[in-house]
Amino acid sequence: MKTHHYIFLTTILFVIFFYDQNVGLNLGIIGVVYAILTFFRTPQKNRTTTFLFLFGTSILSSIAFAWYGDMPSFLAISSSLLLLSFKSRNRRMKILFLIPVFAINFVTAIFRFFSFDDWLPKRNISGLWQKTFAFVLIPLILISVFFGIYSAGSDHFANLFTNIKFDINFWQLLAMIVLGFFIAFNYWNYAIDRFIYKKNHFLNNEFQEKDKIQKSTYSFLDLHAERMSGVISFFALNILLIFFIITYNYEQFYEATKTPTQLSEETHERVNAVIVSILMAILVIMFYFKSNFNFDPKAGLMKILVKIWIFMNAVLVISAMIKNTEYIINYGYTYKRLGVYAFLILAFIGLIMTFIKIQLKKRNVFLFNTMAWYVYGTILICSYINWGGIITSENMKRKDFAINYHKTGINFSEKQLVKYAEEKNDQKLKAEILNLERVKFQKDEKFLSKVLYYQSIK
Repeated sequence: MKTHHYIFLTTILFVIFFYDQNVGLNLGIIGVVYAILTFFRTPQKNRTTTFLFLFGTSILSSIAFAWYGDMPSFLAISSSLLLLSFKSRNRRMKILFLIPVFAINFVTAIFRFFSFDDWLPKRNISGLWQKTFAFVLIPLILISVFFGIYSAGSDHFANLFTNIKFDINFWQLLAMIVLGFFIAFNYWNYAIDRFIYKKNHFLNNEFQEKDKIQKSTYSFLDLHAERMSGVISFFALNILLIFFIITYNYEQFYEATKTPTQLSEETHERVNAVIVSILMAILVIMFYFKSNFNFDPKAGLMKILVKIWIFMNAVLVISAMIKNTEYIINYGYTYKRLGVYAFLILAFIGLIMTFIKIQLKKRNVFLFNTMAWYVYGTILICSYINWGGIITSENMKRKDFAINYHKTGINFSEKQLVKYAEEKNDQKLKAEILNLERVKFQKDEKFLSKVLYYQSIK
């Protein structure tokens, strides 16, 4: 099939699945369709390990959205399919260009649409397809658009057709056609500017030979002075960090017990301080090790000090994790407390990647290229796992289990709450859970609009 075949086919499927429907199972189905069509459209040479991984995550993300239908699963299916499309055509392009490429294409879609020679067959089409396109499709689209405009602008014009009743919402149908075509057009026919292709080498992880030449970064500072500046800076920062770790841990583990509210506020403030500290630490290391000092034979002492600093920052992250664990043990699980783990783990991975950058002499962009994949992996983990169910399941074991909070503030916890009601032999509570608005709403939805999780609640 040609590009225009994929565009028209997926547009038609989009209209079939989404007309007069809410978003639910239909998006999961269309996601699987897009992933499978992309796989067969991709040349064999581009079916790399990365592409196959993204094909698998696209299928799993589509299933996750069909099951949960929430924002994390929407982000997972969107990012997976965009990455899959990106790698199917450009196996060597860095994923940092993903957002700029598709953002530009979304803005320029209207102009690229009218460049018919770029996406429609260049040869003259004939026969049934030509007549259908020229005599039926184009006039039908124009009539539908202007019929809606004239009906909205004149009651008498609209009344002329009162005896003709169509069980079709023309405006919704038109919106589905436009939206489906917009998505399909940008997915199958996106363009990458030559400028971006030329700049792709700037995102390579490895240094070039010219970067290995020993020279000062600034004209007003010679190489020796710059090197000594790094040694003094990292030595002083190590001393400062030692005192911070001591005071930080003393405040966390040895100060008098405070109220849950005070402890919550202080915990989040300290975690925020740790994360900002780690980010600043990585930026400082990137500043000094952007080029020359990676290959400077006299920079051995500075590298040792940097690695010590990385190690102590890792200790700081572990301290914050221990405190967050203690907080959970004492007061239970919440989304925020699990989110703290996510950010701290990403910060810890960032430190590991920074150590690898120094040890293996990688460019600074190596950190961005690598961390982009870890952020994507975090999105996948958030979308595949029922964190609400885990939170409720664990908190059910506590004596201070707040049932009302879990009914209203925790998503996808209904199965655990029903189990809790059955264990307590509380039929009233069970009836309340099964009659929650979101459960009843999903039970009554049309098939393509259903979120499968709610259909599994007995």
